[in-house]
Amino acid sequence: MERIRILIAGAGGRDFHNFNTVFRDNEIYEVVAFTATQIPDIQDRTYPPQLAGRLYPEGIAIHDESQLERLIAELHVDQVIFSYSDVSHDYVMSLGNRVIAAGADFRVLSARATMLRSQKPMITVCAVRTGCGKSQTTRRIIELLLEAGKRVVAIRHPMPYGDLARQRVQRFAKMADFDEHQCTIEEREEYEPHIQRGNVVYAGVDYGAILAQAEAEADVIVWDGGNNDLPFYVPDLEIVVADPHRVGHELHYTPGTANLIRADVVIINKVDTANRADVEQLRKNIAAVNPTAKVIEAASPLSVVSQGGEQRAVELIQGKRVLVVEDGPTLTHGEMGFGVGVVAARKFGAAQLVDPRPYAVGRVAETFEKYTRIKDLLPAVGYGDEQVADLQRTINETPCDVVLIGTPIDLRRLVRIDKPTVRVTYELQVQGKPDLGDLLREYKLI
Repeated sequence: MERIRILIAGAGGRDFHNFNTVFRDNEIYEVVAFTATQIPDIQDRTYPPQLAGRLYPEGIAIHDESQLERLIAELHVDQVIFSYSDVSHDYVMSLGNRVIAAGADFRVLSARATMLRSQKPMITVCAVRTGCGKSQTTRRIIELLLEAGKRVVAIRHPMPYGDLARQRVQRFAKMADFDEHQCTIEEREEYEPHIQRGNVVYAGVDYGAILAQAEAEADVIVWDGGNNDLPFYVPDLEIVVADPHRVGHELHYTPGTANLIRADVVIINKVDTANRADVEQLRKNIAAVNPTAKVIEAASPLSVVSQGGEQRAVELIQGKRVLVVEDGPTLTHGEMGFGVGVVAARKFGAAQLVDPRPYAVGRVAETFEKYTRIKDLLPAVGYGDEQVADLQRTINETPCDVVLIGTPIDLRRLVRIDKPTVRVTYELQVQGKPDLGDLLREYKLI
């Protein structure tokens, strides 16, 4: 029988997992190409033969998604498998219509088809959009499990932007591991807060191999999801975080809506900075698609720190011209209009949020050209050395009194800043009952 010719449309993460779980060593299919989007400079690579399996001794080429129609025609593609996340339903079917018009079928794989089952209890934490507060939720759950005497390992959603064969299985337990694995700013933002707390984090490309290693050192595993993707593992407890600052997104983004429908528990985060009417509307939207989910409210209280302590940090902000540097993915494909840095600037009386766009250079300037709604703040893009260098130059050339760092990591360890700096930190704080400890006890996880 002639094999079905497959093209996997991805963004350097879910696409590889879909291949590994559904198509690798499957003689019904022939995967003729991947395409890549969302993340810069991840095309023009090869999914290596060490990962691709016996059917692909030369590996599989990765192309830019802009070449989709040409690839469908030249490679005689039968089916395109949509394999990335944090995009609107309109976006998905716009891409689908391009595929259909070009003569191929358009498919989206289910959670059941791609989830692996663990031998250890599995808690999954996902979100309806990037930037909801999923990572701080994960950290709080791990803290509770550790307090109960459990050995815990976190497995993070993939961000393999470098040498894929070397990144097959990555284990992070100390700060030096970031340099060994040549991590981008985005990767450091996700892993470093765990490592600072003494947690172990796995990530990489082959999530079957990753799971096997994690199971060897854990009593409980926590899936730290990313980019509002579905979990890669079958959950014993499925937690999904929602954002009242983007009410309605939970019903209109893929696969965030699927996460919401599947959830055992939905955490409405950021209630301390949201309008109550938005929180209540979000509750109604949750009930409309998942009436049996437990709904918990949580705050993300912030604090500011500088070399002179919190009081000095407040003095540096109050009445000053402030350049706010925020988490990159939350602002770009997460479509958030602001982050914790802007909240802190307003709370502590900044006189002005400085617009960095006139001073942006290189790859940072390209980011502003692509995401035109971003203004009066700077996304911390840093997928490679060139972007990091451009980020540093943009920060230092922007005229301001102080740089307010709202990224999950201390950006000053990677970027030399020649101005006074203040860093914003925040953690999850559940409001009322049941709290996360109650849920872990109910599900017999502690």
